[in-house]
Amino acid sequence: MKWLRNTIEVWTYEMKCALLDEGVVVFFLVVPLLYPLLYAYLYNNESVREVPTVVVDNSHSTLSREFTRRVDASADVQIISHCQDMEEAKEMIHHRDAYCLIYIPKDFAKDIAEQRQTVVELYSDMSGLLYYKAVLSSCTEVSLDMNKEIKAQLIPGATDEQISAFQYPIDYQYVPMFNTQSGFATFLIPAVLIMIIQQTMVLGVGMMAGEEREKVRKHIARPYIIGKNPIEVLIGKSTVIFTIYVFVAVYLVCIVPLLFNLVHIWRWQTLLAFMVPYIAACVFFSISLSSIAHDRESFIIMFVFLSIPLLFASGISWPASNIPIFWKGFSWLFPSTFGINGYVRITEMGATLEDVQHELNALWIQTFVYLGISYLVYKRTYGKQLWA
Repeated sequence: MKWLRNTIEVWTYEMKCALLDEGVVVFFLVVPLLYPLLYAYLYNNESVREVPTVVVDNSHSTLSREFTRRVDASADVQIISHCQDMEEAKEMIHHRDAYCLIYIPKDFAKDIAEQRQTVVELYSDMSGLLYYKAVLSSCTEVSLDMNKEIKAQLIPGATDEQISAFQYPIDYQYVPMFNTQSGFATFLIPAVLIMIIQQTMVLGVGMMAGEEREKVRKHIARPYIIGKNPIEVLIGKSTVIFTIYVFVAVYLVCIVPLLFNLVHIWRWQTLLAFMVPYIAACVFFSISLSSIAHDRESFIIMFVFLSIPLLFASGISWPASNIPIFWKGFSWLFPSTFGINGYVRITEMGATLEDVQHELNALWIQTFVYLGISYLVYKRTYGKQLWA
């Protein structure tokens, strides 16, 4: 059982190094602990309500006032001012007193009375797309409702039943699935949680590898390496990372959604069976990638900027069918792509393992491929006795 003793010796030494290295502790523990709380707290309101909006009503008619009143009564819009002209309204938006502008033209009521189509214009500060979405949705719903009522008035002698059938020829009920509030936190946070596991692990492992290479250049030996083969060192190091991230993953994917009341309809057996290959794939991916780390700091600069591109490339915020094939193939190199899609389906849609079989198979393939690459990297490194 010499190999087991050697592996345990490597595990003990590497665990001590990881927990005593302040930089590694920041990436392995502090960032996973605090970042989810920050993101979840920022987006915890889920959606934008009572968007400050100004109105320029050049019609000054009963219909235009009714339109404005209904928009103001919606949950998403708050009319804070009725401006005399567009310049006054633009000035309020420029100073961020308001974020949207509703313009009602002079012929608004006249066009409706003469059975011509009229126009209501909406202008928005596009630095916040959620403001535009909230006001546009409210104005659209009000215009559709008023449109039905105006059409019903044009039916002479109609009964209430006929008017109701004309206004609503097909009765429907809007029931949003999974993300019932259409909220930003429910949409974004689960993907961010999975991304944090990969990114912090890559940066922490890269920092550890960079420090080892710095010690090689300074001829600082690591005696615990001598007499051990690459597979023993690989198993010892990888199990250290896996052990740490088991606890990190439990906090991220189980506790954080509960703390902030995010959608969590997963079954623990399914989530466990999915997260094991994801963490394993991230471990060996991190070790493989750390082969290019030549010092502690350079690896952070090389990799940290990829977080946002990888989030987009995963297909969670942009339809995967519309992503160019090159970038889609590029995203398949990273465990986060399959981890995000699988986790979201499991935790928000109640998917079973059969439903995420594609993602599960991809993660296992990545685990074994990156395991092989990690072994080759360590074999070359220890074959040259760089740390002996």
